[in-house]
Amino acid sequence: MNKRNVQPDVELISMATIVRLTRKLARRIADSSFQPDIVVAIARGGYVPARLLCDCLNLYNLTSIRIAHYTGAEKGDAAELCDPLKVAIAGMQVLLVDDVDDSGDTLQLALEHLRHHQPATIKVAVLHHKQNSTLVPDFFAQKIIRWRWLTYPWAVVEDVLGFVKKMDPPPTSVEQASEHLAREYGLKISRDVLEDVFRLL
Repeated sequence: MNKRNVQPDVELISMATIVRLTRKLARRIADSSFQPDIVVAIARGGYVPARLLCDCLNLYNLTSIRIAHYTGAEKGDAAELCDPLKVAIAGMQVLLVDDVDDSGDTLQLALEHLRHHQPATIKVAVLHHKQNSTLVPDFFAQKIIRWRWLTYPWAVVEDVLGFVKKMDPPPTSVEQASEHLAREYGLKISRDVLEDVFRLL
């Protein structure tokens, strides 16, 4: 991140921060009375946090569902269930995991879908909970008061590609894109990542 006096609208999250927040989240779950039988990750953002939580909580039963809401940094019209649950969870204690609770739409749809499978309990865990969301997760590691776009380590190229595609006129060089990202979003992106982005333009 650069050193602007005003906070940028985009925050780049490091993998070290992800690990730290996941451990914090795992401690909050462990300190509660909730003992999950299975972890359900919401693909794609929930994959890494869910796997890390399984490690921290010594859980082995992990599956996923996929809900589409964003393409890069562009939000779609409505959350859509693309890949439904494929395992039985009836009577089980379910931990539903995603990276961020933004509007609440994705989690609401996921909860509705999982409830049809008659689990005993469903609890929601996210790394980041944005206060503007319509849903408050049962567990979260950090609350986001001032809304901003969070770019996670598993979505850097995807998000930056979306930002670069919005440039008008389109950038003609990595240097031009780098200057634009720093000026408009407060982002300092490495040259190798930008070169990967340019290969996809």
